[in-house]
Amino acid sequence: MIKSSEETSKIIPQSRREGSTDKLSVDKVLSALGQFQECVRYLNTRRSKGAVVDIRGEDDLQDVLYLMLRPLITDLTPENPTDKVASRYSFEDFLSKESGIVVEAKYVRDKKHGKEITRELNDDIEIYRNHPNCDCLVFFIYDPNSLVPDVTALHKHVESKRSYNGKTLSVHCVVKP
Repeated sequence: MIKSSEETSKIIPQSRREGSTDKLSVDKVLSALGQFQECVRYLNTRRSKGAVVDIRGEDDLQDVLYLMLRPLITDLTPENPTDKVASRYSFEDFLSKESGIVVEAKYVRDKKHGKEITRELNDDIEIYRNHPNCDCLVFFIYDPNSLVPDVTALHKHVESKRSYNGKTLSVHCVVKP
C-alpha cells in the first residue's frame, strides 16, 4: 500500500526519514500499547505454571512494556539519562533513536499521585522538548486503581503537537487501568 506524503510525515519526521527503510509509525506503538491488558491477562491466566506478571511499581511496568515493544522497535534502549535540565537529570524509560520515539512509563501509586500526574507529565514534556532524539513522546500511564480523576481531561491537556524553536514534539498518552 502506498502512503500519501501526509501519512508519511505522521510516521517519522523528515530528518529521520531520509535514508531509512524501516519506518515505524507512532500509531503502531500506540496500537501495541493498547494491547497491554490483553498481554498481561494472557500471561496471568495461561495453563502452564510459568511466571505471572505482578505489576507493583514502575520497574515492573517497564519490564512488561519492554517485552511488548522490543519486537516492534528493534533499537529500543531502556533507561538512559537525558541531559541535565534546570539542575536535574531525567531518565527516559525507552528510546528509539531511529524513529525519534521516547516512551515514558508511569505507574499511578496512590490518590495523590493520580491527582498530580498532569504536573509530572508537563515536567517531562519540558525536558524532552529539547532532547535531540525525541520527536515523539508517548506516555504510558498504568492506573490499576483508577486514581486519575479525569482521564479525558488528561488526554486533552497532554496530547498535541508542540513547536519549540522550530522543533516539533508530538505528545501521545495511553492510560490503562
